Amino acid sequence: MRTPLTAVAHRGDPYRVRENTLDSIRSAFARGADAVEIDVRLTRDGEAVLLHDDTLQRLWGHDVRLDAVTAPQLKELTQGGVPTLREALAAAGSGRVLIDLPGATYESVRTVVGQVRECGARERTYYCAGPAGMLAVRAADPGAEIALTWTTLSPPRRVLIDAVAPRWLNYRFGLVSRELTDALHRDGLLVSAWTADTKRSMRRVIEAGADSVTTNRIDALSAVRAGLGR
Repeated sequence: MRTPLTAVAHRGDPYRVRENTLDSIRSAFARGADAVEIDVRLTRDGEAVLLHDDTLQRLWGHDVRLDAVTAPQLKELTQGGVPTLREALAAAGSGRVLIDLPGATYESVRTVVGQVRECGARERTYYCAGPAGMLAVRAADPGAEIALTWTTLSPPRRVLIDAVAPRWLNYRFGLVSRELTDALHRDGLLVSAWTADTKRSMRRVIEAGADSVTTNRIDALSAVRAGLGR
């Protein structure tokens, strides 16, 4: 029996609203997302906030590293545009949140996992990143739901799978094939694909058996999913 497809909005609804903002999160859920992926990093004073890059240059026009500014300084530089993790979890309501952890350290992971727990959002939050980040998440929360990001067709070693205990393997969409999904499903793993932004690529990975698709165009994915009955 096929599992329902999970439609994940990449950083919210970035084609309409600036990525990793509260309005982008709300827009994504309004357009059919089952989950919203957000990127979380720490400021210099340890506040968990939403930002993919390590600097403010691309999105906010300031050539300064996030880890060089405090939360009050960040608020001033962006006019309050960069939300905290707590604010993002509240904006998602009861919706699922996939937290990506670029530049993860054990310190940052402990902070993020702790705030998720404090916000009462543990059951609707899951995590993605490479092996080091996900090992840190597993250490911080033995029961966390994990999507281990994997960037090659060579399978993860069994010792890594056993240590991370992921529910998902998270692949770049171009790597996803029926052969891959069948093999992972036999091993009891779900397959997620990122970041498919054309309807053609969305259909291809869905028809190849992906259980989840992450996209910057959540409205297009919603339409494709409806057309395929997923």
